[in-house]
Amino acid sequence: MKQAPVEFRFNTKVDQTILLGKKARNIQELYSGIRTTPDASIYFHTHKFLQQHHYLSPEPPNDFAYWVTNILNEAALGERLSSIDIIQFDKMSSLRKRFIEIIDVYLETSHRSVDAPTGQEFYFMSAQTFVFATPYAARDLAEFKEILRKVSIHSLYYHVFDAALRLELGENDFSVWFRRMGEPSLADEVLRLDPYTYTLEGLRRKLIQLVGQYGQD
Repeated sequence: MKQAPVEFRFNTKVDQTILLGKKARNIQELYSGIRTTPDASIYFHTHKFLQQHHYLSPEPPNDFAYWVTNILNEAALGERLSSIDIIQFDKMSSLRKRFIEIIDVYLETSHRSVDAPTGQEFYFMSAQTFVFATPYAARDLAEFKEILRKVSIHSLYYHVFDAALRLELGENDFSVWFRRMGEPSLADEVLRLDPYTYTLEGLRRKLIQLVGQYGQD
């Protein structure tokens, strides 16, 4: 039985990049930095590419893998870091641990140590997020679908990707609301989506399609 309508209020966000004053010249220093940098920095270096380059092909590399591959020319290690399935992790502490495990194995088995050229060191960064309410609120699936066509990709990113860090429940804001609205099947379908295999515009279209199917009742 469907529950009484509960509004879904769409928010959006602006991120201010913060330079943490910590850099790495080689794998050893990258390893040390990943171990000690705040969770927000791990999130920044594994997720920001998705938002900044939403028009590119899906599954871009995380910053750690990119730097190891393209600056240090450590292709094998870079491939292992790039192969981490970020969607499996709803806690940054668990994702951090996976990076550490992979680099730990490399340091134990490789005796090669290469420093990055001057000016191409890895700079650890983070972001302060400012969240703003939008004028949009949905009371049913039909309204939700129409609003989803209008909101910015920053709003979409906030409710899908940032939600994983905020909730640490393996859910996003949309699936949580669908469940509260008495639409568990729709919530499960949205939850099963791998958002990392879509561009943000592609993800928008897919969500509109799914909501449209269930909103036809």
